[in-house]
Amino acid sequence: MAEGESCTGSAAEIKEDFEIIDKKQIPNPTELKNEEKEKTEEARWSAPILSLAKKASENLALSYGNALKSASLVGFISKPVSNDSTAKTSARYHAMEERANLMNMMKLSIKILIQSALSLGRTLDSDFPPLQQFFVVLEHCLKHGLKVKKTFIGQNKSFFGPLELVEKLCPEASDIATSVKNLPELKTAVGRGRAWLYLALMQKKLADYLKVLLDHKHLLSEFYEPDALMMEEEGAVIVGLLVGLNVIDANLCLKGEDLDSQVGVIDFSLYLKETQDSDGKQDGGITAVLDQKHYVEELNRHLSCTVADLQNKIDCLEKTNSKLQEELAAATDRIGSLQEEQQQLKQQNELIRERSEKSVEVTKEDTKVELDTYKQSRQGLDEMYSDVWKQLKEEKKIRLELEKELELQIGMKTEMEIAMKLLEKDTHEKQDTLVALRQQLEEVKAINLQMFHKSQNAECSLQQKTEAISSFEGKTNEMMSSMKQMEERLQHAEKARQTAEERCNKMKQELAGRLDACRQQMSQLDSKCSTLEKELKSEKEQRQTLQRELHQEKDATTLLKTELQQMEGLKKELRKLQDEKQQLEKVCEEQEQALQEMGLHLSQSKLKMEDIKEVNKALKGHTWLKDDEATHCKQCEKEFSISRRKHHCRNCGDIFCNTCSSNELALPSYPKPVRVCDTCHTLLLQRCSSNSS
Repeated sequence: MAEGESCTGSAAEIKEDFEIIDKKQIPNPTELKNEEKEKTEEARWSAPILSLAKKASENLALSYGNALKSASLVGFISKPVSNDSTAKTSARYHAMEERANLMNMMKLSIKILIQSALSLGRTLDSDFPPLQQFFVVLEHCLKHGLKVKKTFIGQNKSFFGPLELVEKLCPEASDIATSVKNLPELKTAVGRGRAWLYLALMQKKLADYLKVLLDHKHLLSEFYEPDALMMEEEGAVIVGLLVGLNVIDANLCLKGEDLDSQVGVIDFSLYLKETQDSDGKQDGGITAVLDQKHYVEELNRHLSCTVADLQNKIDCLEKTNSKLQEELAAATDRIGSLQEEQQQLKQQNELIRERSEKSVEVTKEDTKVELDTYKQSRQGLDEMYSDVWKQLKEEKKIRLELEKELELQIGMKTEMEIAMKLLEKDTHEKQDTLVALRQQLEEVKAINLQMFHKSQNAECSLQQKTEAISSFEGKTNEMMSSMKQMEERLQHAEKARQTAEERCNKMKQELAGRLDACRQQMSQLDSKCSTLEKELKSEKEQRQTLQRELHQEKDATTLLKTELQQMEGLKKELRKLQDEKQQLEKVCEEQEQALQEMGLHLSQSKLKMEDIKEVNKALKGHTWLKDDEATHCKQCEKEFSISRRKHHCRNCGDIFCNTCSSNELALPSYPKPVRVCDTCHTLLLQRCSSNSS
């Protein structure tokens, strides 16, 4: 009553601002009550309500209550309400409902995907239905509230644009971006976005990349509306849910035609199957879900109708502000009815709270069951830990024994190394002597060859010179005979000349005519004598030169004889050196045999040392490298990519590519043969062969 009086007082103060209209335009409170009864009767037929229907009904109650409050307050305070503001509020409520529905669908899809993957127990393919549905729901979440970009071709609306920002914000995602761009089969932006999501899930970094995007919302505002899912708190919730997908191993096929042509339709049959299995009602489950679907659709229609009616009523109330002075009593009655309606709405809210509390209790019971299972698994792990601890103590004892043996072997090794050093010194000295002897032999051989060639050349030159001497002696003999003949002729000529002179004296008168002829003959004879004298001089000079050459050749023959004597002495020394060489070769062969035996002993000891070192490494425990720490193969040093996957060696714990770790062997810690790198494979095979020998 106090509220009514205050309302009347305030209305009396502002009488002059109102106009008078008919009462028929104002709805009666009885009509409103009948409408509410019809709504409650329509809502009773759908008993099994899902979380989506609950949230839709809550949104309806809130919007209806707010609308009634605004309608009741319009009579007392005049506020101009425009159609744009009502449209904005309705669009905002619609966006809130869409975000809530998408978040719930995302929760369901992730839950079913994890459960089915764990029950399957292997890597998931691209044909796995829960995985396909997960990507469809995720695509709807990323498309929610996207802005339409206008281009020359037309309007474009794809979620690949915000995903491209990850490459700038997180440099680790550059591999995904380059691999997506290098796929020639992809022709659309939707296909590239789907390929990007596939690769991020295979790398187990989908949640990290989306979290980076959400941390930079000022960049996302270029692509999304303010009411979009990625711009609100629901986006952070979905990113938190995506962290659970790191448990799953996926191997997805990237085919451009499939990714470009896929139609993103959510299949509710997977989630309906889960509700049927949990309730045990296989026949009535589908009908119940269909009823729920129809109920949600009718609720949406009813909401739209009520919103339109409320807008019309608000317009009427704005026009009838002048007539509200006469109808204050009716307004007070209407306020009372509105208070009763508020009480009913409060009761409905209490019912909804009770239902939510029941659902919370159910979730608590589920968490208790999960805790019990976790405790049981923890007990099993504790037992395993105690067994492993006992094994570790035994292995420590074995390690101490092995270390003692290793110290003994190290002492033996030092002694062997000292002996080896002494043997190496002896062998080096003998090798030096052998090298010096070989050099001397080579020099002697070279000298022998030179002397042999010189002797052959000297013999050839001697033969030639003896032949020349014999020919010169024949010529000298012929010249001497010719000289004797010439002398005899000269004597005869002189005698004839004396006789001729006597005859001339006697016969000057008779031989006057013959003197000219005789003088001519004498001149000719003089010329011949002069030529003969020149020839004699030349022959004498040639003879002197031949005598000189003979003396030189005699000296050379004496030198050759002395060198031959030296050669015979060298041959004797050579025979002695050959005998010493044979003796040294025998000694070297004996020493090489001894060295080979020592090398065999050393190789055996080295193998034992390597086995002991490997046992020590196994006892100490290899460090298991994480996937993020390795970017290149340890053996071939090739960079990892989507085609070149990472593989752990179960012996050393390092990361290799498939070609460098294609071998399999049975290890003590693994009963079945497991993946091992090439180096560990060879070492383990050598160990097995040495153990067997």
